[in-house]
Parts: sequence; C-alpha cells; structure tokens
Amino acid sequence: MVIEFLTFDVIAEERDEWLVVEEHTWSRFLERQPGFVSKHIWSEHGNPGQVHAIICWTDEASWHAIPAHELEAVDESMGRWFRDCTMRVFDVVRDC
Repeated sequence: MVIEFLTFDVIAEERDEWLVVEEHTWSRFLERQPGFVSKHIWSEHGNPGQVHAIICWTDEASWHAIPAHELEAVDESMGRWFRDCTMRVFDVVRDC
C-alpha cells in the first residue's frame, strides 16, 4: 500500500466550509478510482489552519493511472476553495 500525504493551509475560520467542498469534490472523485482504499483528514492540535489528507492506495500504479486532465478538472471544481498543497509519499511496510 502507498500513502499520499497532502498538507493544506486553510484559514482556520474557513476550515469547516473548505472541508464540505473538499468532501463533495475530491472525496467523491477518489472513491470511484480503481486502487483507492481510504482517505482520512487530520488537523493538528494547536494548528487548526493546517489540514492533512491521508489517502491510501493499493499501489502507486493505480494512483498514477488517473489522467492528469481529470485531476485538473477536480481542482477546478473546487473553485475559490482550491488550495495548493505539499505532498509526501509513504510506503506501508507493516500494518498493525
């Protein structure tokens, strides 16, 4: 399994609204993709404006098989709620 770890900076007062839009756009899109396993949204204690999306894929090939134009269309559908993010990638070496 491979983990896509995204970090977004979201104005703390707008976080709840951003989460609703993100859920209806990105989460629904990802759920339809082959190889998608799960998605979690985390917020760090003491830093409500930083949101982490942890997306689990069966393998990296499935994740990267999504056409770029589809990803861009989902980004565009976020409208004013689109936020750039930083990304890190992890391999699951053991599941407890």
